[in-house]
Amino acid sequence: MRRFLLKLFKVVSAIIIVLLTVFLILIHNFFQPKSSEEILSDFKESSKEVYISNKDIDGKTIRVLASQFEIDTLKPTVVFVHGSPGSGMDFKKYLQDSELSKKANLITYDRVGYNFGSNDELLPIRSEVQILEQLISELSASKTIIVGYSYGGPIALGVKSEYKEVILCAPAAIAEVEPMFWFLNFYKWRATRWLVPEMLQTASKEKLSHANDLRSMEQNWGANPSNIKTIHGDKDWIVPYENALKLQQIFPKDQFELKTLDGASHDLIWSRYEEVKEELLKSIEA
Repeated sequence: MRRFLLKLFKVVSAIIIVLLTVFLILIHNFFQPKSSEEILSDFKESSKEVYISNKDIDGKTIRVLASQFEIDTLKPTVVFVHGSPGSGMDFKKYLQDSELSKKANLITYDRVGYNFGSNDELLPIRSEVQILEQLISELSASKTIIVGYSYGGPIALGVKSEYKEVILCAPAAIAEVEPMFWFLNFYKWRATRWLVPEMLQTASKEKLSHANDLRSMEQNWGANPSNIKTIHGDKDWIVPYENALKLQQIFPKDQFELKTLDGASHDLIWSRYEEVKEELLKSIEA
């Protein structure tokens, strides 16, 4: 009986190790940023074009994805800012949308620290805002709509100039309602950090510093001169809906609009795509 149990233990242990190894490989592959060649291939498979360029801003190489080769100055321009973890490819479906691309120039980019093959350290929100401002400095402000999702929300909110509109999708903008999750310990503990994919390590670093970073910025949210539209799900447990309610208290009623998506969670830019797209079209056509 003892020999049987010992043998069973070895078999079960081997199975667990194999399953864990496969799981880690899948997780690492899922969160691995895509190369430019892979992105071009993705768009080619869907018979859509994407134009990739690299811009040098403050010594950082920023990879930019666009739905058009050149900016059509007669159209509005929508600039998407991704969250954490994430990349410009989070907005792939938007860049591929024929209706959106007919009515607007569509641009997104990889934030510093999330670019493929990049060893750049994360930047504080204030520096990310400066990167964004330089990236869009040649665009017509009156025709530019900035869309910030999740951790991209405070970056969009931090811009100082007045733009056509700033749209915040589930923005993580208020420090006091920022949740901390137990699985961050896998990154904090050196013994388990190796289990965490590189992009999730970057996201964990950002998460651990984000609340303090927000405290140095959020007192200035009300200084944003643009019209603000916030789209948030009332079932979002990753970035709580309270963020939207507290932002609503900061801005005058004629400057701020809150669009609540009933039952939506934090993945709303994908799971509630049509509703988010509808709000984008309203802003583009306004």
